[in-house]
Amino acid sequence: MKFIHALTLIAALAACAGPIEARRDRLGPTANPSAVVAAELAFARAAQEKGQWAAFRQFAADGAVMFTPQPTQAKTWLKGRAEPSVAVKWQPYEVWMSCDGSLAVTKGAWQRPNGVGYFTTVWQRQKNGDYKWVLDQGDALAQPLPEPEMIAGQVADCSRASPPDIPPAAGRTVGWSNDKTLQWIVEVKPDNSRSFKVHRWTGSGYEEVLRSEVAAE
Repeated sequence: MKFIHALTLIAALAACAGPIEARRDRLGPTANPSAVVAAELAFARAAQEKGQWAAFRQFAADGAVMFTPQPTQAKTWLKGRAEPSVAVKWQPYEVWMSCDGSLAVTKGAWQRPNGVGYFTTVWQRQKNGDYKWVLDQGDALAQPLPEPEMIAGQVADCSRASPPDIPPAAGRTVGWSNDKTLQWIVEVKPDNSRSFKVHRWTGSGYEEVLRSEVAAE
């Protein structure tokens, strides 16, 4: 029941994100965080029913990237990969979404028989309206993430965004929503350590809403 209540809450958040007068054309694409949470839950369920890597393949977009620990084309790495004896389990705890709904980022907890950790997944809306993941990363933790009462949802402000120029750098990848109201940046160093950040447009600037650091292996 907790997740059902959460889906209702974040659907309401999508409806009221940003000032009414600043909303984009109502006939155009808009944010729907509940759709991304539903995709994440279906992804997690498929891992238990069909196999961990089968689920990753099913929900991956073309060009999706995962870390092994360097950035790797997911579909190539996953092709023909044997399933683990016990699939990882996971639950979404938070979601951030662009105003136009073209991009979203989820964060949550995972559990394996030998440990616990967190994940962050970047979701992109496809031409048919479905959401597929384009980047998946995370890390192990000494203690599990505290479980929230409900999944938290945030939608970017719908005023016209003013994206900054981000100079290219070795190991850096930058992704944007179509309307530039949500941005993610991942930077991978030669020692395999990496950082992952998400910024949300507030109407006057970009606010960092998520940051994670993964140590070198």
